[in-house]
Amino acid sequence: MPADVVVVGSLNMDLVVRTPRLPQPGETLTGHGFTTTAGGKGANQAVALARLGTATAMVGCVGDDDYGHALRDGLEREGIHCQGIRRCGEQPTGVAVIQVDDDSRNSIVVTPGSNGELTPADVEGCDALLASARLVICQLETPLATVRHALERARHHGCLTLLNAAPAMSLPRDLLALVDWLVVNESEAAALSGQTVTHPDEAARAVQCLRKAGCRQVLITLGAQGVVAAVDDRLHHYAARPVTAMDTTAAGDTFVGAFAAALSRGEGIEAAIRYGQAAAAIAVTRAGAQASIPRHDEILPPAHS
Repeated sequence: MPADVVVVGSLNMDLVVRTPRLPQPGETLTGHGFTTTAGGKGANQAVALARLGTATAMVGCVGDDDYGHALRDGLEREGIHCQGIRRCGEQPTGVAVIQVDDDSRNSIVVTPGSNGELTPADVEGCDALLASARLVICQLETPLATVRHALERARHHGCLTLLNAAPAMSLPRDLLALVDWLVVNESEAAALSGQTVTHPDEAARAVQCLRKAGCRQVLITLGAQGVVAAVDDRLHHYAARPVTAMDTTAAGDTFVGAFAAALSRGEGIEAAIRYGQAAAAIAVTRAGAQASIPRHDEILPPAHS
């Protein structure tokens, strides 16, 4: 089945604990809620794309365990093409332990598990999917060699590429040169550019630095401070929608998925950014990762309304 967008990335089971505040090192707190929910940056972005009407395929690796079966089944229920998801018997499915405090801040520890077993050969096995796509999306929760190979194959087939460079780390320039769209938050932008990024003016300088490093287009998401991006070679700041946040888990993934969905259907850059912001603004008002991701009719009301 052809897909407009192929996501090469991670699938995790998220173990989410609600706490009054984030604990200090060595401190024990009593939480007031626990949930187990589907997550992983790659899977979250795939779900966002599918819920927003984009034909989507996922390339990833899960363990041959209950979590792995549940994650794949969940994606299939969303209408996502899952033939590119391999079961690995050597490692358990990836897990993320997430603490969310009463101010909606989170702290996340990820154990990659089977995500670390995703190889360039897995990407090669899905080459026909990449060849049919308009856009290929990667993150950094799978091995860097696999990310590089996916971006290279996408370029070979003439696909646009989007890298959500998370979690934060430095990257070689030759890999950045394979990226059409780089989407990062403050800490990720700082790790890549070597500059402090805490407000829109600093983000604007980081955008310019990253474009000089080889990225064609750069978006820096700043949470409640909005998005800074270069549009038509001019820097723009897009203010965030004011909302009362409940849980910011997967807000960035929702933005990436919605932005990519808009791009894949031919919308302009500014419209795609606004659409991504609108989707993320809804997501932060809900608990959980994939559970918080909205559908298209929630973002744009029906024409008759």
